[in-house]
Amino acid sequence: MTDGAPPAPPRTRRTPLALRRRAVPWERQRPTWRAARPGLIEDALRRAGKRPSGNWYVLGASREMTRGRPLGRTVAGVEVVAWYDAQGRIRAGAGACPHLGAPLRDSPVRCGQLVCHWHGMAFDGRPRPGWEPYPAYDDGVLAWVRLDGAGGEEPTERPVVPTRPRPGRSVAAVHTAVGRCTPDDVVANRLDPWHGAWFHPYSFVDLTVVSTPDEAPPDGAPGGEVSDGFVVDVSFKVAGRAVVPVRAVFTAPEPRTVVMHITAGEGRGSVVETHATPLESEASGEPRTLVTEAVVAHSPRAGFALARACAPVVRALLRTGARRLWLDDLAYAERRWHLRSTRRFPG
Repeated sequence: MTDGAPPAPPRTRRTPLALRRRAVPWERQRPTWRAARPGLIEDALRRAGKRPSGNWYVLGASREMTRGRPLGRTVAGVEVVAWYDAQGRIRAGAGACPHLGAPLRDSPVRCGQLVCHWHGMAFDGRPRPGWEPYPAYDDGVLAWVRLDGAGGEEPTERPVVPTRPRPGRSVAAVHTAVGRCTPDDVVANRLDPWHGAWFHPYSFVDLTVVSTPDEAPPDGAPGGEVSDGFVVDVSFKVAGRAVVPVRAVFTAPEPRTVVMHITAGEGRGSVVETHATPLESEASGEPRTLVTEAVVAHSPRAGFALARACAPVVRALLRTGARRLWLDDLAYAERRWHLRSTRRFPG
């Protein structure tokens, strides 16, 4: 948080880069621990947990189901398999073959049907004795499945998908990782923007939390989430003193999702979505959570057309950046779970 009037949001410059004029060493930056109040983070987490999800869970990237291969996960203890049928529609259902229990996630897709690799039983997505289909949804970037028994909420026709830039004017990349923690631990990590420049100095500098959900945020937050967002001014580090300053707004539209909208500065309109999906617990009883981070990059600059033309390279760079951040952030989430499970969490 800042004292007095909030700073003006970063402007879109002629070039994406800016030079830090008053760079300070990592250890001399302003401490953020007083502003990062545990109760404030917990309140934001509690509010997110009360929002409806419609019993939808992210399975992973839509691209994971290409080339005739299904996508299989054990979500909230339920074994699930998903694939595309001959018409390109997503299908999903129980992950065990009703004949002798073969893992259907290891089976191929032929002509739109999932064919069990043990004895050849074929599935087209419709119910059959001993096998139950589940509602599924492909939003163009991520694949979702609805598990009413696991979710226990009022089901909805579609999941809560954040507003994104148009596909023809953006580049999307997805990174997945698994941690020993719960979805709440992942969401809490994202609802703590104060740790960014301290914990990730290789990526973020000059971070200021402009407003929090208990304040009136400045203009620039996305519609519908203005009263419940963390508004942050931060610079993405490029090299040396070269940075890219932006204003970002963090919101939690449902219990297992946190979204960062870039509302000012370079990349205005870009979105970073963090989705947390509970998996099957380990034999020791420790929970496991799938983190799916979708980066949908956009820029109003005419030159962004070149980035779209080089989309495979851009996707690889975006995934590499997300992978490095989540090495740290999963350590944060896992530590939070460990302390909570041993009743030593100070928050």
